[in-house]
Amino acid sequence: AILAFYEARGFAPMWVAQGQWTRKAQAALARLARAGDDGLDLSAYSPPSPKGDKPAAALADLRLAEAIVAYGRQASGGRVDPGRVSALITVTPETARVEAILTAVSAAADPGEAVLAFNPPHPGYKALRAKLIELRQERPATAEPPPRIPLGPTLRIGMRDPRVPLIRSRFGLDAPPTEANGDLVYDTRIASAIADFQRANGLPASGTLTPRTIAALSGGEPSRLENEIVANMERWRWLPRDLGADRVEVNIPDFTLKVTDDGQVTHRARVVVGKPDTPTPVFSDEMKFLIVNPYWNVPPSIIKKEMEPNLAADPDYYTRRGYEVIRKGNQTIIRQPPGERNALGRIKFMFPNRHAVYLHDTPSRSLFGTERRAYSHGCVRVDQPFKLAEAVLGKERGWSEDRVRRMIGGAERTVHLARPLPVHIQYFTAFVDDHGKLQLRDDIYGYSRRLKGAMGLEN
Repeated sequence: AILAFYEARGFAPMWVAQGQWTRKAQAALARLARAGDDGLDLSAYSPPSPKGDKPAAALADLRLAEAIVAYGRQASGGRVDPGRVSALITVTPETARVEAILTAVSAAADPGEAVLAFNPPHPGYKALRAKLIELRQERPATAEPPPRIPLGPTLRIGMRDPRVPLIRSRFGLDAPPTEANGDLVYDTRIASAIADFQRANGLPASGTLTPRTIAALSGGEPSRLENEIVANMERWRWLPRDLGADRVEVNIPDFTLKVTDDGQVTHRARVVVGKPDTPTPVFSDEMKFLIVNPYWNVPPSIIKKEMEPNLAADPDYYTRRGYEVIRKGNQTIIRQPPGERNALGRIKFMFPNRHAVYLHDTPSRSLFGTERRAYSHGCVRVDQPFKLAEAVLGKERGWSEDRVRRMIGGAERTVHLARPLPVHIQYFTAFVDDHGKLQLRDDIYGYSRRLKGAMGLEN
């Protein structure tokens, strides 16, 4: 494709003139030299310095073009095919075409900025990029990583432990000057620093040193933290360039949902996502309608694994639990009628997709009070579902929360959205919050670990 581009311009060079890099080439080279700021790897595409003879100049021109194309394709479409991480990540990155990359960069007044523009335009990506640069600037090139904190008993205020000096060192805390062996005491200052760390990393902010906190501290070494940021920057490349000014986003590892209206977040909610053995898929689609008083058509996988084993001991298993059994030819459908016990609760939000998952209410509301909310078979259970209905239908269009609630009871009722609403089911274990702080979350499905392995990054 690169050769075809050169052929179309009569094989005229783009970047070399009289054996020297042009001004535009120098701008492009300056940007390529900072590809690491965007988590990209151009180690296989280092353009040589051109010499005076024509063959060397032609080769230099070609190799710079190759490096620019490599940057543009990695920046726009990522370094790793999402399917290598999981078959349940069904997103299609918008990888730029070779011709489009070379045309845009060669025609730009500032080729460096034109190359940079192939990266995701999203504020979430740019915030992670800024954190990556900041982290690398703060870490001296020769700095040794801090010593790992060994596993051991859970520590609470007042307890003594030989690991306490390591913890003090990690947070820059001095030992108490008066008490003998006071440097071994897990005191209130340490507990406060641990609580702040836990809060920033999505852990219960108890101030207690738990095994899970130790694991997070060990994963917080600069190089590992950089790699986690780079892996999450990669996932931003998999998303559509235009998320939609109005949209719904679910971040699986954060167990949260947010609704954005005209670029402003108007609603947030806790969610319950799929268990590690029944993960919620990662994809984008469009919400088109919602159903109040829904039936629940039990998926065949749940019937086979969780219901059929009970039939031998209880032939009336379905009817005694309120399920309806419908036979259509050779097909048997098990469904749960609307009501308080319905697994979908009182309302579900539909965006028809290949995974047959959606957002819905739930009768198991106590689960929203837990920290690690991975309990479902793959669908996303939503806290405050009627507030979500108001947010997606539009209060300004007359769809208040109370109006939707008044529809509870009786048969299924379908309400169509005024226009399709983009829904993005995402997987971010690192992100920057509204206060500019880097937040880390558990890699509940192992996707970050697999992605870093595919990118050649240390886990």
